[in-house]
Amino acid sequence: MTAATDISELREYRITSNKEISPQVYVISVKRDFDFAPGQVVKLALDRESPPRIYSLCSGNQDMDASVLFNVKETGSLTPRLASLKPGDRILMSAPYGSFRGDTSAAWWIGSGTGIAPYYSMLRSGLGINKKLVHGVRFMNQFYFGEELARKMGGNYIRCCSRESAAGVFSGRISTYIEQVDNLPDVKYFLCGNALMVVEVRDLLIARGISFEKIVAEIYF
Repeated sequence: MTAATDISELREYRITSNKEISPQVYVISVKRDFDFAPGQVVKLALDRESPPRIYSLCSGNQDMDASVLFNVKETGSLTPRLASLKPGDRILMSAPYGSFRGDTSAAWWIGSGTGIAPYYSMLRSGLGINKKLVHGVRFMNQFYFGEELARKMGGNYIRCCSRESAAGVFSGRISTYIEQVDNLPDVKYFLCGNALMVVEVRDLLIARGISFEKIVAEIYF
């Protein structure tokens, strides 16, 4: 995600860790000195001359560190540099903000790729009760945090993989999985990920009888 912003609103933090959790996918962390609602985002930059980028927090709101999940884009201006940072290096970060917030009501969490980040934050913040998580990826090594999610959510954690097959994993896209569900529950539906997925699944949910007001979307550009 990207956005124009007043660079002066970003504060300087020191990196506490930067771990590659899958090829070219990292979780970068700083010591948390702010409160936030699970699902909110922050803006990140490495200097005050370049425009910041927006990322969902993936840490719990009681964790010592505030963490962001990102994948490296080879032609990107920020992510290759983020991947090279070491503990002790400096980064600029905004205060958390945004209306994509989890709550205690029953809901489906639907995400593609790194769109798993806000749901992982929600789960780590104690909001996993009455939730079903549907995560769609292309390849099996893209189910980030998968072991913890499976342990904590059990059968309410649905993995959809479009280009590889494995036991216990739905073969196909998120939309294909939703199409084969006989009766969709009348709950909230959170959508987070690339724009094509969000629009496709939103339209599918509406066509299946879910009201627009019950769909909450966060698009990654």
